[in-house]
Amino acid sequence: MLQALLAGVASIKAQQTRMNVIGNNLANVNTTAYKGSRVTFQDMIAQTLRGAGRPSADLGGTNAIQFGLGVLIAGTDVNNEQGSLAATNRPTDFSIQGNGFFMVSNGDRIGYTRDGAFDLDANGDLVHRATGERMTGWSADPATGLIDTNQPVGPNSRLTVPIGARTAVQQTTSITWAGNLDSRIFGQAGIQSTSAIVRVYDSLGGQHDLSLTLTESATPNEWNFTVAGTNGDIVTGGGTLVFDPTNGQLLTGSPASITLTPPVTSGVPGFPISLDLGSVSQLATEMQVNASSQNGFAPGSLSSFSVSTDGIITGLYTNGLTRPLGQVSLAIFPNANGLERVGSNLWRNTDNSGVAVVGTPRSGGRGSINSGFLEQSNIDIGNEFTELIVTQRGFQANTKVVTTVDEMLQDLINMKR
Repeated sequence: MLQALLAGVASIKAQQTRMNVIGNNLANVNTTAYKGSRVTFQDMIAQTLRGAGRPSADLGGTNAIQFGLGVLIAGTDVNNEQGSLAATNRPTDFSIQGNGFFMVSNGDRIGYTRDGAFDLDANGDLVHRATGERMTGWSADPATGLIDTNQPVGPNSRLTVPIGARTAVQQTTSITWAGNLDSRIFGQAGIQSTSAIVRVYDSLGGQHDLSLTLTESATPNEWNFTVAGTNGDIVTGGGTLVFDPTNGQLLTGSPASITLTPPVTSGVPGFPISLDLGSVSQLATEMQVNASSQNGFAPGSLSSFSVSTDGIITGLYTNGLTRPLGQVSLAIFPNANGLERVGSNLWRNTDNSGVAVVGTPRSGGRGSINSGFLEQSNIDIGNEFTELIVTQRGFQANTKVVTTVDEMLQDLINMKR
């Protein structure tokens, strides 16, 4: 009977552990990106009173006689299924749709989390709101916006969004022109021409006004173009446009290139600008040519940012310029269930989780990033309440075993009276 008593006590302890896990799941039902756990049991070693016997010519075989000695905790498993997403409308709140973990650093080591509640600190760094640990990723080149994702991500690979503290400028490298040159003017008295002005920017954000002049040539369907600068700007380059007389579309002469040389006092060297005149036609209608676009920007400061599904953080400047600031890194593991909780919604890798495989979102099986959303807990309250009842009944049943064995032992002691 002592074996039954000890088996009951072992089961009571196991049910208590199970109740602890259920209580923790319910306590974290509203914890951001919390992943629920469950307890699995295994039977304890069995005592063998008689081993199994093999059949003989006269008798059949006999089975072993065994009884168990109780129950043990086999393990606690983590449910890493996706939680539902809730909109927060905060640009620094991120959620992962699919596999992967955000990577955060305290300067010495990297932790992993599904909790995307981030914020900007006084330095403009993206930090985990609960712990202050910095989000890691790849920073873009401030001048070009290029992101080198081949670089390793370490504890110092922080992502910075310096709102109001960073300025950006973009030198004009191309101008696109559109419009029409009147085909009816050929053969008329005098030389016909048209002009248009466009503002461009140098590498320091200095403004320069350029005037494009198109003049009819002595040859039908041909126009000569020149570009002139103002305020001491020197412009070299020009060319000839040749149009198809059957449809008025440009045959040759685009794109062309000029060189703009600002005054010496500006401190800016000369730089080339490509002229795309492919959208200029020659039809029998009024004449008008204008610059439809140019790719330069005056100096502007960073005012806001957005995050795409592939984790690229794009800065929005007051001058209308958009430029990548960095890209979020995600980690996946050969066995995500092998990660170990360290509190504050963080995990650390273990020998059984495998080494983190770091890459960009939406690549290599990693999920996508949703800005303005947070992942909710994946706890199923109905299932937890059911487990609560089952655990309670299991606990009650095993307390009955203990009390029954106690009564039987009491009766056994009373036999001597």
